[in-house]
Amino acid sequence: MEESEEVTELGERALIVTPTFNERDNLPVFVESVLAVAPKAHILVVDDSSPDGTGELADEIAAGDERVSVLHRPGKMGLGTAYVAGFHQGLANESYDYYFEMDTDMSHDPKYLRAFFRAFDDGADVVTGSRNVDGGGVEGWGLGRHIISKGGSLYSRLILGVGVKDLTTGYKAYTRRALEVLELDTLRSNGYSFQIETTFRALCRGLRVVEVPIVFVDRRAGQSKMSRRIFVEAVGVVWKLRLESLRGRV
Repeated sequence: MEESEEVTELGERALIVTPTFNERDNLPVFVESVLAVAPKAHILVVDDSSPDGTGELADEIAAGDERVSVLHRPGKMGLGTAYVAGFHQGLANESYDYYFEMDTDMSHDPKYLRAFFRAFDDGADVVTGSRNVDGGGVEGWGLGRHIISKGGSLYSRLILGVGVKDLTTGYKAYTRRALEVLELDTLRSNGYSFQIETTFRALCRGLRVVEVPIVFVDRRAGQSKMSRRIFVEAVGVVWKLRLESLRGRV
């Protein structure tokens, strides 16, 4: 298939969920870039009452493009709950078979969406954009951020005993069946540990998880949402998941 034909069809029956908090400068570029690659996809912006007016801007974009919709939440409630809320709304619509997580800050390049869909075509239940496999990487980070990311992923892999090389990536996608098997309302993580929990639960429940290489580029505007509290939460969640798996409760 020629690339032009592929792009014309790319994104069919897919919902891309992007949580926002103070992403006004990034949102228009994100929407335009995603839909240029996957014009048949739909985008759901989950905004946590951003003080900078991201939610209002999202409404303006949605008013001019039926492929974009907005879910407004009353305050900053966390990454994990934003995805759960967005996925619930998507699952209620029978039009969608594929559900994506993407950051609005353009650190997740839409060009990799093609690889995600190819992995689904090959039978994947969950697809993760991996920085730690051949062809993957990171641009724009200092040494400290590299150590935290790679160290956190290695730590999680060793404790949980899994082969997935990038457990903390936020560029992910699921089939409808995968989200149903994961039982969204049972997920308890709310920071970046949400990514660890969803991948680990998917593996424990027999879902096929496939990593595709991506190059993560540090955000183009705004401030990172990473904090010490989020890091500490992730450390604790790994042990909770391990203990639950030993008890057969994952």
